[in-house]
Amino acid sequence: MAAAAATAATKGNGGGGGRAGAGEASGTRKKKGPGPLATAYLVIYNVVMTAGLRFNLKGIVPSSVVLTSFQVMSRVFIIWAVTHSVKEVQSEDSVLLFVIAWTITEIIRYSFYTFSLLNHLPYLIKWARYTLFIVLYPMGVSGELLTMYAALPFVRQAGLYSISLPNKYNFSFDYYAFLILIMISYIPIFPQLYFHMIHQRRKVLSHTEEHKKFE
Repeated sequence: MAAAAATAATKGNGGGGGRAGAGEASGTRKKKGPGPLATAYLVIYNVVMTAGLRFNLKGIVPSSVVLTSFQVMSRVFIIWAVTHSVKEVQSEDSVLLFVIAWTITEIIRYSFYTFSLLNHLPYLIKWARYTLFIVLYPMGVSGELLTMYAALPFVRQAGLYSISLPNKYNFSFDYYAFLILIMISYIPIFPQLYFHMIHQRRKVLSHTEEHKKFE
């Protein structure tokens, strides 16, 4: 009977251990990040950015279509090909970094668009549009690069979006190497865009100051 009791106790402990293990596994799964919430935010942001591109294409707002298209494509890539595809990085602080930078930028951008269409643009919004990017742009780029860097190990381990030979198309693609190339491309592209925006700031704000003097 003592043996039977010991066996029963062992089974009970085992069952409890199983439940604990399941709980731990469940807890581990929960740490992957706010999947549905993140996806919802990314979908909404995707729509907003696409709307901004349409405004530029129609000539409603005076921004460069090429620069806006590049910005939209790069952000959509970060949203879907990195943050959405690699769930493990959704809880990284770097994601919060670029989300904050993007959100503040878009609030300013669409306030600027709205007041411009109403022909009543406050100087404060114009100033914010052509000044706060000095901090927000490097902040967003840093978040993007750090997020891609954090995704690299998971991409390599899972072979995400990679195609290996042999296959019927006789084609191979290494998404891990592709992400590294994207990160390297920031080196020549970021300074060009940043200094273009600095030039635009000088042009727009100096013109506004001159106009105020004549008034």
